[in-house]
Amino acid sequence: MKLPNLILATVVLLALTGALYWSNHRKSNESTANASTDAAPAILKLDSAAITKVELKNKDAEPIVLAKNNYGTWQITQPQVIPADQTTVSNAVSSLASLNSERLVDDKAANVKQFGLDPPSVEIDVTAKDKTQKLLLGDATPTGSAVYAMLAGDPRLFTLPSYEKTGIDKNLNELRDKRLLTIDPDKIGRIDLIRTNQEIEFGRSKDEWQILKPKPLRADDMRVGDLARTLTNAQMNLNGPDASGSVADSGFAHATPVATAKVTDTSATQELEIRKTKDIYYAKSSVLGGAYKIDANLGQAVDKGLDDFRSKKIFDFGFADPDKIEMHDGSKTHFLTKGGSDWWSGDGKKIDPDGADSFVSQLRDLSASKFVETGFASPTIELTVTSDKGKRVENISIAKAGNNYIAKRESDPTLYQLDASAIDELQKSADRLKPANAAK
Repeated sequence: MKLPNLILATVVLLALTGALYWSNHRKSNESTANASTDAAPAILKLDSAAITKVELKNKDAEPIVLAKNNYGTWQITQPQVIPADQTTVSNAVSSLASLNSERLVDDKAANVKQFGLDPPSVEIDVTAKDKTQKLLLGDATPTGSAVYAMLAGDPRLFTLPSYEKTGIDKNLNELRDKRLLTIDPDKIGRIDLIRTNQEIEFGRSKDEWQILKPKPLRADDMRVGDLARTLTNAQMNLNGPDASGSVADSGFAHATPVATAKVTDTSATQELEIRKTKDIYYAKSSVLGGAYKIDANLGQAVDKGLDDFRSKKIFDFGFADPDKIEMHDGSKTHFLTKGGSDWWSGDGKKIDPDGADSFVSQLRDLSASKFVETGFASPTIELTVTSDKGKRVENISIAKAGNNYIAKRESDPTLYQLDASAIDELQKSADRLKPANAAK
């Protein structure tokens, strides 16, 4: 054979070999893909937004019917009409809408009784666009990692991962709205806390709380805010036989009153009455019927007196730096002005920032150890702090009272007792204020 013919034959042979390899490789990939698809096909493929009703039939409990109302909100309609937990129900519906199997066991299952599917342990009827499909769940597989499943009217037998079953097979307590108050926490304008010997009313203006009753007083924003969050996050504790129903009703009826909280937003007032027996707390809400067991932290949150919610801080300028500070302490005067990121003295000298920040921190942290009714005499320290771009001016007078001090805010009759150590630290930090160059 001549050399050119030999080369041509070799090229043709290589081309044929490559074509054969590519064809076999493609068939192998297609076969693998088809096997994968056949091994774990979808059980349900629905538009979750189109699902309007779900009925859960568990052989160990009453049927539960979930229905979407005209506003698109899920509600439990059976075994009783109660609000549903929107997040829990929406997640379960979403899982049902795109339910994938673990694998296909048999495409034409004849005897399904051996798999716990005749009758099924759980039946879930899903209605979307007036068409209902029935999902049947049976026994666990030998490994315990999945359960047998099929659709009514479909001969195919699947295994469904156990975690998928957990996501869709919920009981009534898991599906119901467990909130005791449904009011919007961002719209709360007033809270009334009524105890046996005292009534406290809190009012909110923007983000600041004020005590309105028994008389106008400065409120501790953080503590009142915590109370508001605790009330709006309050949930029924459904653990144990005494959690709800007649047992809880009886427990509530024989318990000792702790407090009643009335929470008002822009449109309505909701009420929560809390009682206690030993270490067990119960609550009855105006939103729901009956009484429920609650966590102790809710009971403890409302079992507080007036002083627990009063602001013990002497100044209100908070975490932002003030604009100006003036302090008269006997013959000593300290004057600071904030300019940009620097502090300046009254005679125009830049102040060492560490010393200035320490002094401001002492003022910010100055707090009463308790409230007193008398004892304020001649003040020895006068403080004026201007903040919020000149909108807030706070004038404070501090007088010696025995081993402690008493502070009084301008136009505020409240007397704040201060520990001597706090005033001592304030005076020391004021004396450490030095010009920047001198401090270096």
